[in-house]
Amino acid sequence: MTKLFQSNDQNLRRMLYLVIKELSTVADDVIIVTSSLTKDMTGPEIAFRGPAIRALCTITDAAMVQSIERYLKQAVVDKSPAIASAVLTSAYKLMNVCPDIIKRWTNEVQEAASGSRVMVQYHAIGLLYLIRQSDRLAVTKMIQKFTRSTLRSPYAYCLMIRIVAKQLDEDGHPNNPQLYEFLESSLRHKSEMVIYEAARAIISLRNLTAKELAPAVGVLQLLCSSSKPALRYAAVHTLNSVASNHPAAVTACNLDLEQLIGDPNRSIATLAITTLLKTGNESNVERLLKHVSPFMSEISDEFKIVVLESIHALATKYPKKYTVLLNFLSGLLRDSAGYTFKKAVVVAIESIIKQIPEAKSIGLLQLCDFIEDCEHVKLTQRILHLLGREGPYLKRPRQFTRYIYNRVMLESASIKCTATTALARFAAHNEELLPSILVLLKRIMIDEDDEVRDRAAFYHYILSNNQVALKSAYLLSEEMHLNPSGLECALLDYVHNSHTVAGSPFSLTTVPIADIVQPNDLSSAIDSDVVKIKAKPNAMAGEGRNTSLASQMSGKRIQDSFAEQLASIPEFSGLGSIFKSSSPVELTESDTEYVVTCIKHLFSRHLVLQVSQISKHLLAIMKHFLHTNTIGSNR
Repeated sequence: MTKLFQSNDQNLRRMLYLVIKELSTVADDVIIVTSSLTKDMTGPEIAFRGPAIRALCTITDAAMVQSIERYLKQAVVDKSPAIASAVLTSAYKLMNVCPDIIKRWTNEVQEAASGSRVMVQYHAIGLLYLIRQSDRLAVTKMIQKFTRSTLRSPYAYCLMIRIVAKQLDEDGHPNNPQLYEFLESSLRHKSEMVIYEAARAIISLRNLTAKELAPAVGVLQLLCSSSKPALRYAAVHTLNSVASNHPAAVTACNLDLEQLIGDPNRSIATLAITTLLKTGNESNVERLLKHVSPFMSEISDEFKIVVLESIHALATKYPKKYTVLLNFLSGLLRDSAGYTFKKAVVVAIESIIKQIPEAKSIGLLQLCDFIEDCEHVKLTQRILHLLGREGPYLKRPRQFTRYIYNRVMLESASIKCTATTALARFAAHNEELLPSILVLLKRIMIDEDDEVRDRAAFYHYILSNNQVALKSAYLLSEEMHLNPSGLECALLDYVHNSHTVAGSPFSLTTVPIADIVQPNDLSSAIDSDVVKIKAKPNAMAGEGRNTSLASQMSGKRIQDSFAEQLASIPEFSGLGSIFKSSSPVELTESDTEYVVTCIKHLFSRHLVLQVSQISKHLLAIMKHFLHTNTIGSNR
């Protein structure tokens, strides 16, 4: 590779520098190319000096930096901007290797920061702040110096605005009026980049009033009409964040935001819609939704969910408008969209129903209409479960039973199971519905699916015979939201206590109940799947599971068989009862001469491996394995 340094081809040499930097992490000795890179760094060819500096600073360590420090300091104030920027950017990395050496470059870095070269000034100010950031007094002096002088580089100006904003955030803007005036004066800069950065910095400050936000909002309003899509997006995105905390301050921009609804960039249009929804008042909710309706058919599901979050926030803000908002959401359910978006709509309606009691009846009826032609099994099950929980408490619960029974007649087995449970809950809560629902359950008992028949027969039995304990356990009880760490501790205590393992099954009553944390936004509710555990879980009480009672009983009989086999062996008879037996696991390929399977039996303090269909050679290996592990455990 060192022979390539003899080539004068610029592209080849640049490629060489890149390869050196990439190989430096895996090479054992990089001293070979150090002299060649140093020669290029101090050579007359400007095109080679910058890349050579970057490559040399990448492969060098703290001891080697001292030998080339003189050349690097000279390069900081070099006349060539490319060379000066190369050493300044390399110094960022060297700060992690040898910060004490870089801190000695302060004079040279200050000289570069005071120059007129655009990128050099930007890189120099950034490095100067990195050197002084731990010294609060030095940072203050640096801010005073560069805020009073004219920075020629807009990039350096933006960086200085961020440094000033951080200082104001730490000290509070009332304590630094001069720095706050610097941010306000930056709103009148000739560079659009600086103007936006200043507006964003002012808006990010804490404890600002609407009056103090007005200059920044006014600048962002002007940027909304810019011909550059990037500026329009930046402006409306920032206004959207302001509208979350200060909607009144953004109200003046509503006309400009309404014009952005038709923007060809769908991201800009989506942000404009969501900002308008945040700034809207109770009197113009209908007008805003008229703007949203045609727009929703033109955007993807991802953007639709963003708009949906703002509509959900609007329902929380103006609960009296629940009828208008629910009608709008039900219309979205009829559109052709994917599962994720329709789940988001269902979650939004469900949230409105739980927050606004008056909205329960109309919201549940709209969901009933949706499941009449819903192709998503999980959504149908979710809605049926919601109907079973909320429907029995409404004034006219009978109107929902028809929708639920239709699912039993027309849907798959998993939906039938959920619908059967929902019907039984209506009967458990309303005595007047009991006779008619018992008739329906009797019809369901002739269904072709085993679990559906089992559920119907079970619920028919406990309802017709008024089994209070069973009714309370399986139909009237609420879900238990268990604390995961508490569940883990309870299981560990149960397993390690041989008396409880042998005497009684594990009970969830020993597990602490977790507090239900409501998501702050709709996206969190969509992404999070809350696992709810019944007080007495079994195959009959679950929602939409296909595991039948027969399969559970079969598994129990198999485990009893294992327990009898192990108890007959004297070495295992004193281990206690089996806590859990795994499914058979193949230890060999299926096409071999001997197929070896292993079943793991878990006891309270022991693990037994049951190996079946094993050859004599493998048996000898297993004896050696068990003998080795026994010796290791005794140690």
